[in-house]
Amino acid sequence: MWKLAMGCAAFLCLAALGQAGSAQTIAPAAQAPAATAPTLPDGEHDFDFEIGVWKTHLSRRLHPLTGSQTWVDYDGTTTVRPVWNGAGNLVELVVDGPAGHFEGLSLRLYNPQTRQWALNFANRNDGQIVAPTIGGFREGRGEFYQQDTLNGRAIFVRFIITRRSKDAIHFEQAFSADGGRTWEVNWIADDTRTPS
Repeated sequence: MWKLAMGCAAFLCLAALGQAGSAQTIAPAAQAPAATAPTLPDGEHDFDFEIGVWKTHLSRRLHPLTGSQTWVDYDGTTTVRPVWNGAGNLVELVVDGPAGHFEGLSLRLYNPQTRQWALNFANRNDGQIVAPTIGGFREGRGEFYQQDTLNGRAIFVRFIITRRSKDAIHFEQAFSADGGRTWEVNWIADDTRTPS
């Protein structure tokens, strides 16, 4: 989604420049001051709360964006380990259910220049890392976005992480096929910390 926003901003700037060439030049005193982007807080340790071992319950929609209401449930374990002294972490998900065995791996990396996280996910079935979802946390809620394709169709992906307590986390993934106007949730996970 952020790529789309950047593209729209660039298009609007070019359109404005094109119009400026045919209009009168505005005197410098009448120009608006340049807008500055708000400074994001340092989020390097946003995921520190998740380090450890968690009991995971996962629900997954089998056929997203088809109108299907068929979900499958899995139970298992999520293990989160720090890397780079907290500026990254490695997540291992291992679950089983009626639909079979599932293993996922996520490498999360923090970019100190943009103050955003990149969540890179791979499914053991194909060993491929998909394009990362990008974002960060605000008041205990993480939002991460990505552009992707599903069955040849361009979609947006939204991944939300909600810290419910020090021992409970909720995850939701949703897809949008209409540019972010509507979202369909296709992945719901609830993690409960296991005793050390």
